[in-house]
Amino acid sequence: MSTGHPDSAPEFAVVVPTLGRPSLAGTLQALADAGPPRPRRIVLVDDRPARECGPLPVQVPDALASLVEVVTGAAAGPAAARNVGWRAAEEEWIAFLDDDVLPGEHWTRRLAVDLAAADRTTAGSQARITVPLPGHRPPTDWERNTAGLAGARWITADMAYRRTALEAVGGFDERFRRAFREDADLALRLLDAGWRLEQGERHTVHPVRPADRWVSVRTQRGNADDVLMNRIHGPDWWRRAGAARGRLPRHVAVTAAAGAALGTLTAGRRRAAAVLGGLWLLGTGEFLYARLRPGPRTRDESLTMLLSSLLIPPFATWHWAGAWLRTLPARSTGAGESGSGGQPGRGGEEMTVGAREVRA
Repeated sequence: MSTGHPDSAPEFAVVVPTLGRPSLAGTLQALADAGPPRPRRIVLVDDRPARECGPLPVQVPDALASLVEVVTGAAAGPAAARNVGWRAAEEEWIAFLDDDVLPGEHWTRRLAVDLAAADRTTAGSQARITVPLPGHRPPTDWERNTAGLAGARWITADMAYRRTALEAVGGFDERFRRAFREDADLALRLLDAGWRLEQGERHTVHPVRPADRWVSVRTQRGNADDVLMNRIHGPDWWRRAGAARGRLPRHVAVTAAAGAALGTLTAGRRRAAAVLGGLWLLGTGEFLYARLRPGPRTRDESLTMLLSSLLIPPFATWHWAGAWLRTLPARSTGAGESGSGGQPGRGGEEMTVGAREVRA
């Protein structure tokens, strides 16, 4: 339990990257309801594309109106937007919030206690995250995936960092163009540089955001980020970050079986095609069952699981293979990544901007 007192806490700013989603209003209202001590400033990073250059569509609560500053991001993803945000502030600590979370009761006071308890070797303080799930039915596949955020390490849904620590490692690596691995990358670089990361006592709720039928297919783009993590941190980064390995090897095997089945069928080798097609069907069926079994099994959820289970393996393989192939020039020339404490690279892999995603 943190033992510091908020009166002795350092000054802090709150940075919220946003694409102007309606949920931002709830985040700001919860921040206003949290009460004193107020942050010195609240920086909203408007990361919408330039073509959407109208005023940020949000009503700021009166209690926060004098604290809120809106700065323009580069529409280059949340890592770049957070860099814009913390560099626009001057405070000793920067508390990052996503624009779809709800800071809990007395959040600011508990944040102040967390920061007051941090010694000089502490680079960051993580909140305790809760993901509310329905009580009247089993959660859907998307709800279960989102619930995994509650146990994730160092997620910037609610993560406070010391300014000097961010400066020491160059901030977030902007090659991570989605809210997926950029938080783990920053944390590992800070740990490598000799800093510590602590679990705070404040609490934040991360609701399950609305999603369509294809959300789990789109999130397979995160497999490209995992290739970049391998390049930067080596193959053991999974263990150090406490990240789940996922089903990528199975997805690759299932996709390979499907491709080989089509190839052998085209070549007139029907028996081999039938065997390979059976392997694809077996792997796809196992994946479908694993996702469908713990869920509500409604007609709509069952249809979503069927369609997405067919598409996820090839999409996961495509994004992983594409990112891996893009690393070949760097490997052949001996180019390396920045080490611990260095300025992260800029440019490199082109990845898609998106909201925080979790993979099926």
